[in-house]
Amino acid sequence: MQSFCVTLSPLSAFATPLKGDTLFGQLCWAIRNRLGEAYLTELLAGYTDGRPFAVVSDAFPEHYLPLPKLPNSFYQPIDGEDRKAVKKRCWLPEAAIGKPVSEWLGHARTPAALAGEYTGLSEKHPQPHNTINRRTNTTGEGGFAPYSIEQEWFIPGLRWSVYILLDSGWLSPENCRQCLDDIGCFGFGRDASIGLGKFAVEDFQARHLPAQDNANACLTLAPCAPQGLGFDGQRSFYQLFTRFGRHGDIAVHQEGKPFKNPVLLAQTAAVFGTEPPKSGFIGQGIGGDGELSKTLKATVHQGYAPVIGVRLKTEGGSDAHIATNATDDNQPFLIAT
Repeated sequence: MQSFCVTLSPLSAFATPLKGDTLFGQLCWAIRNRLGEAYLTELLAGYTDGRPFAVVSDAFPEHYLPLPKLPNSFYQPIDGEDRKAVKKRCWLPEAAIGKPVSEWLGHARTPAALAGEYTGLSEKHPQPHNTINRRTNTTGEGGFAPYSIEQEWFIPGLRWSVYILLDSGWLSPENCRQCLDDIGCFGFGRDASIGLGKFAVEDFQARHLPAQDNANACLTLAPCAPQGLGFDGQRSFYQLFTRFGRHGDIAVHQEGKPFKNPVLLAQTAAVFGTEPPKSGFIGQGIGGDGELSKTLKATVHQGYAPVIGVRLKTEGGSDAHIATNATDDNQPFLIAT
């Protein structure tokens, strides 16, 4: 698969984080709307069998990547900073990837350091809403029923990078960029219908993912599903979260429930003990055959993640370390129903 770096400029507030698995879902809808449902069905053939046509990363500040979620023992201590200040260092310059992992924390920067005159990369504000009966144009019986949705506003001029691994034999870079343009025009995520989630695609260039020499582990750039893939639990570190997904686009209005079955994923910036594959990604495709949705039985979810090859060593020079957040690698993938 060929690696591309996409540069995005936010044009409005967002109500949904720019995560790789969510962005992949919207990319599928954009392909369906522009190129046809039959074409999307062809692209998704083999998706759950390790043959994805595209694997999408999260959005990161331009020229930066997430610092791995490793125990502090992997990093050289930083003198003069307390524990809370050190924990805020979460963005690693791409130029520092070639340095030993033990030095990464010293090169990592806080959101405030990247923001310059601003206090952070974004600000979050609640936006009041109220349920309206569209037939009567009133709040209906029961009176005033307000609720709030949190909106995230990014600092002016901030650009974000998304890495996409693309099988150009199935989806051309030109069509992929056009579909991303469509998403940015119509809006990404929640409340796109009222103007949220808009962005401009500033650049779409082929670019290799950076990697360290003699890598023995993978740093993930999106949420992924590692269950049952045989990764070395002694060199695997990750945080779990549950994705409570829901259908988008026209599927919201189809018969049945808009919500999908929850899935258990490893959060972005995880490290897994396996040699970086030539494909550039790890994980697995989730769903199909009604596993994720009874409304659309063919529904799939991106459990793949683009990866960067890293070389892990413990303080004593050994390549073995007990994982603190690892689960049983032999357990089957679980979907809560």
